[in-house]
Order: sequence, then structure tokens, then C-alpha cells
Amino acid sequence: MSEAWTGWRAAESALAEATSAAESLAREEAMLRHVLEELDTIAPKAGEEDALAALRHRLRHAERLGEALAEALAELGGAEGVETGLARAHRMLARRTDIAGGLFDRALEALDRAAAEAVEARDAVEKCAGELEADPGRLDAAEDRLFGLRALARKHGVVPDALPDFREQTARKLDAIENAATSLAALRAARDEARAGYRAAAGALSDRRRAAAARLDRAVNGELAPLRLGAARFATAIEPLEQPDWGPDGAERVTFMASTNPNAPAGPLSRIASGGELSRFMLALKVVLAGASPVPTLVFDEVDAGIGGATSTAVGQRLRRLGERLQVLVVTHSPQVAALGGAHWRVRKRETRNHARREISTVVDELDRDNRREEIARMLAGLSVTDEARAAAESLMTGAAS
Repeated sequence: MSEAWTGWRAAESALAEATSAAESLAREEAMLRHVLEELDTIAPKAGEEDALAALRHRLRHAERLGEALAEALAELGGAEGVETGLARAHRMLARRTDIAGGLFDRALEALDRAAAEAVEARDAVEKCAGELEADPGRLDAAEDRLFGLRALARKHGVVPDALPDFREQTARKLDAIENAATSLAALRAARDEARAGYRAAAGALSDRRRAAAARLDRAVNGELAPLRLGAARFATAIEPLEQPDWGPDGAERVTFMASTNPNAPAGPLSRIASGGELSRFMLALKVVLAGASPVPTLVFDEVDAGIGGATSTAVGQRLRRLGERLQVLVVTHSPQVAALGGAHWRVRKRETRNHARREISTVVDELDRDNRREEIARMLAGLSVTDEARAAAESLMTGAAS
């Protein structure tokens, strides 16, 4: 029952949270679509801000950079350029290799490498010059995109490099809105299934409760007559609850009912029975339920109040039966009840004086058989304990032992 309740509550909670989230997202849908359109129009890329800033810086200084490249090309090429000098030096040495006997070999190899590097250097400078062609439109385009990226990032509270991730987050939110209907349908089905499981468990529990209630009512009513409650009737009321009041204990309220007079309407046990009657009703219940009680110790405070004779004996007998299964402590002034106990303690107050100061303490004495007989005789006779009272006490104790 408890597991079915927990599962149903969890399913209801999941559906409520998803419904709330879907409603919140739906209110944002138009705004999210506008944001996604803006982001897709500019199509930001990670690292693009730094690249654009570097390009803008270079294009703004294109003229000065171009002058430097032109001067470098002039030094590398032309009549007096590096390549010309290297080629001339190579020819001069190459013409004398026949008489150099290998002396010029390493120098010629170095000149070859230097010539190749010079060609590569010139090509690289020329490539730089080609990339740096002054183009006002290119600078404007770079600045427009750079400023556009930064403005969009400020608008959404992120850095420009985070715009691609922000775009993916926005797209996922829109996907969630579009998939919300499907998700809610699945959660609603899960909720309905969990609720059906709870209702089935509650119905099965209700059937078992009604069967147990019938057995309990018969057993308790069978204990009432010896407790001088013969005109009383005990009944277990099982009242269906409205759905908002359902819980982990089921879909009904269980109330112990009683009527103490013939033809009188039954009412809740706690309101119908007087103090003494309520104690005896509870004793009857405890006797019937002793085998299933999880409580190891029961304490009865003057459960025999207002009764005597055979009724007190009946109360004592039931307390004794309870004591066979549980630890039972009874506070009593009834000799019939006291005689049926397995052990007997006498509780009394003691007054002492200490330096003219009056002190009162409570003393508890465990009684042996002789003292116990004397105490039960006192309970029977009052202050003056007679031999007849002692004989009656002995009879009660002997009868209890048998």
C-alpha cells in the first residue's frame, strides 16, 4: 500500500513539474524563436572574435605593412637583390671547380640552399603582399561582423566565443517545447497507471480490513460480558475517504465504535465510554490483539476502577492472560487483581525530617509471599487486618496460583 502510494505521488509530482515547465517554456517560445533566428543569421563560430580582431588590426595598418613588404621585395629581387647576388657567387665558384679539387663543394651546396630559401622567402613576402591588398570593403565587412558578434553577445549576457553554445541551448529549449506534448502524454499515462495500482492496492487492503474487522468485533464483544460490559457493543467502522484524503494507509478511515446501552447509537469509543469503561474496552482489545502487538510492555493504571467482586476477578484473569505474552504492569487497589499478578510491589510515601525540614519520598518495596498476603489482606480489610482477611487473601493467592 505504501509503495503504491509513493509511486502514485511520484508520478503526480513528475507530471505537475513537467506541465509547469512546459507552460513556462511555451510562454518563451516566440522569444526563443526570434533569438535562434538572430543567431542563425550571424552564425557565430568559436574563436571568431580573436580572428576578426586580428584581421581588423592588420587591415587598419595595411598601408604601412604594404610599404614594408614592398621594400622587402625590392631587397630580395631586382638587379642587386639577394637572388642575383647568390646566383652570381654560385657561377663564380662553379667555373673553378675543375681546379678546386672539391674545395668549393660545401660552399656551392650552401649557395644552392640559400638560393632556394631566398626564392621561398620572396614567395612568402609576395603572398603576404597579396593578402594585404588594400580593400576598404574588406575592412568594413570585418568590422561590421566583429561589432555585430560583440553586440549580440552583450545582448544575451555571454562572451562572443560562447555564442555557439548559447545557440545550441536555445535550440534544445525549442525542441523541448515541441516534444512537450509527447512527454506530457507519457507522464499522464504513467500517472494514470500508478493511480490504478494504488486503487487496486487500496481495494485489496479494504477487503482484508473488513474481514479482519469482523473477526475483531466478534472477539472483543466476546470479552465484554465478564468485564461487566454485557450491554455494550463494540464495532469497527471503516469509512471511505474522498480522494484528497487518501494516503499511504489506504483510502478509508478506521474508527473503533461502541455503544454502552441497549439500542443506543454507537459512537467513537473515546467519546462514548467513561473512564472505567474505556479502560475495560482497551483491556478487551489488548487481550484479543496480544498475539499481534508490537509493544513489549503494557501499563494499566487502575483498570479496575469502579468495579469489584467477580468483575475484578475477570479483569485480573485477562491481565494475567496478557502477562503470558507481554510484560504487563498494573497499578491497582483491587485485591482480586493484585492476587493474580506474577509479582507484587507496594508503593508508599515516606515522610522524614532532616534538621526540622520535612521531606517526602516514594518507596517501592518488592513483597515476598508472606508480605504479599499481608498487603492483600490490608487491601481487603483496610487498616485493621484480621485473621479472616489473611485467610481470604491466602485463598485468593492460592486460587490465582492454581
